[in-house]
Amino acid sequence: MEILLDTANIEMIKKYEAVLPLTGVTTNPSIVKKEGKVDFFAHMNTIREIIGKERSLHVQVVAKDKAGMLKDVEAILEQIDREVYLKIPASEEGLKVIKILKKEELNVTATAIYTKFQAYLAIAAGADYIAPYFNRMENLNIDAKEAMAAMANEIERSNSKTKIVAASFKNVGQVTTALDQGAQAVTVAPDIIAQALAMPSIAQAVDDFTEDWESIFGKSSTIDSLNV
Repeated sequence: MEILLDTANIEMIKKYEAVLPLTGVTTNPSIVKKEGKVDFFAHMNTIREIIGKERSLHVQVVAKDKAGMLKDVEAILEQIDREVYLKIPASEEGLKVIKILKKEELNVTATAIYTKFQAYLAIAAGADYIAPYFNRMENLNIDAKEAMAAMANEIERSNSKTKIVAASFKNVGQVTTALDQGAQAVTVAPDIIAQALAMPSIAQAVDDFTEDWESIFGKSSTIDSLNV
């Protein structure tokens, strides 16, 4: 399982880089908008410095047509680095671009995936990752659970190296469902991670263990305090 952080917030990336076994960070124009009018390339390079080149940084093109997307790609590669995973929408124009980029052996994440057919085409085009939008699919009355399983089956059937990086979640249950259905990776916003780790039962269990220990060895004692 791969866990990616779906944010461009520097403080959140620093925080969860220290907490989670992060595989990388994903961004898109909507995520960048939340940070205000930043110096885009400087901001992306700061993220790269935090996570290092051993982890993946996913950056999305903005143009809608093939020529424009390719220009966006060149700017990203020039101003950040050539290890970036280029997020290309799995549209008619985007699929043209994905084929070109894979011929150049560049890293590609096919994004804005709502249907199995989109996913199958992106897999056939050689995308390294496909990013189906779990919650948005459900909002459109698409069976995201079934679709995710079908995508995983297609990857196995075709012996593809493509990985599913499931995206767009509103709660922890959707994240675990995507993984249960065969997603090799998930990209999760900081608020979902906080939601998962803030479960009251977790804190209660820790408090209970501490109380039991201190009832035997004394208030504020720890295992280390016995090491004398």
